[in-house]
Amino acid sequence: MQETAMPKKPKKTLINISKKTFIQVLCLLFAMLVVSAILTYVIPRGSFGTTVGEDGKETVDYSVYNEQKDLPGVSPVKAIFAPVLAFASGDGIALLMLSLFLFVISAAFQVMNDVGGVRSLVGGVSAKFKNRRKLLLVLVAFLFYCFGSFLGLFEEMLTMLPIVAVLCLSLGYDSFTGFLTCILACGFGFAGAVTNPFTVLYASQIIGVNPMEKIWFRLIVFAVMFLLFLVFLFIYLRRIEKNPEKSYTFEHDKNLREQMSGEAAEATDPAREKRARVVYAIFLLAALGLIILCSSLSALRDYTVPVLIAYFLIFGIGAGLLVAKCPKKVFASFGKGFLAALPTIVIIAFAASVKYVFAEGSVFPTIVHWINTLAAGKSLIAVALIIYLIVLLLEFFISSSTAKAVLVMGLLAVANVGLSKEMLVLLYTFADGYTNVLFPTSPVLLLSLSMIEMDYFKWIKKSWWLFLLNFALVIGFILLAVGIGY
Repeated sequence: MQETAMPKKPKKTLINISKKTFIQVLCLLFAMLVVSAILTYVIPRGSFGTTVGEDGKETVDYSVYNEQKDLPGVSPVKAIFAPVLAFASGDGIALLMLSLFLFVISAAFQVMNDVGGVRSLVGGVSAKFKNRRKLLLVLVAFLFYCFGSFLGLFEEMLTMLPIVAVLCLSLGYDSFTGFLTCILACGFGFAGAVTNPFTVLYASQIIGVNPMEKIWFRLIVFAVMFLLFLVFLFIYLRRIEKNPEKSYTFEHDKNLREQMSGEAAEATDPAREKRARVVYAIFLLAALGLIILCSSLSALRDYTVPVLIAYFLIFGIGAGLLVAKCPKKVFASFGKGFLAALPTIVIIAFAASVKYVFAEGSVFPTIVHWINTLAAGKSLIAVALIIYLIVLLLEFFISSSTAKAVLVMGLLAVANVGLSKEMLVLLYTFADGYTNVLFPTSPVLLLSLSMIEMDYFKWIKKSWWLFLLNFALVIGFILLAVGIGY
């Protein structure tokens, strides 16, 4: 028999971005856009040289810098329309794919929520770990930490955040705990990267070194960074255990708990509950398996996001139909979730506009040229710290790991800075680490914070000491690596 009963009163969507948070994020990104446009008139413009191969094709020579005094800065009109023009740039396809990806997963998880999939799965897991809540959080966090460290996953974890947040609520914690164990853990996995394909492996390939050489040092970093993450997590858990009202997402979670309690109070068909639990357990496990498979195989790595879009579109609807057996309800939920994610495309566009303005203003070659100038005649420790800080600066404007690897490692491959190739890869990995969950130019950070209705400035205010300690550890590891001749 078809189950056609619909909720009598409207519910908030599972993935929700509040108006306040949305406006705050836009104001921040707009200010950054204005500053970046002004800097194109301040920083000297330049370009890299080119070489012509035997096949007649031109390639960029990062070791040659040409100052371009005749190039103007980015015009105010182009700066204003940068969020739109970014979609027509070289990053346009990637931006469109990320936007569509977020739309589809928002819709798929809304269906999962409305047909009872979230409630049935979370209820089963939380019941089994009722007396071992912190152990479950550590295991979940370690899983996502490994995703970042070994597989280089980050954007894909947005698919898991809604479920992990609800799981943490059911365990008696909050949505911010879900953010920590999912997004922050995965971002920290980049800081302790061991075989991250987008940092360690790709950078090693460009510079011509075996990524498995001296891997023992990266394994030590891997362990230390996870311990630092756990310290931050347990300090926060202790805080909200003493006083739940001190939760950083208290108001957001209050509304979400009311919705969850209302759903639990509704008459539930035990057969449907069991069906939902089985169907969505398979659905999520298959999604994780697909993510791991695509990330592990070089032939599929570039197609991870399109594959996931297709998977969540087809099987997100299919799973809902299997559980609810009511096409009208499933497609209505899918449409509601899709529309709820509309603000994300605006956030992505503004986040990408900063990089677009800098590229159009031809200031990147100048910044890279400064690396050679600053490193000339310096000690190995000074050179290592300079390279780290320069890549850290580039990370603010270029969040893409592969894009920076081509730019930075291509230059360092031919530059004579006195450091081993393994050390150069390590420096690049450090600079492309925890910044994914720190800099406001990271679309995934802004979107995940928006999902739990926490503004960026509050996040920085509450976590500044974590990143300060992380920075100090990284500097310590750099000094140690140089000292032992890594």
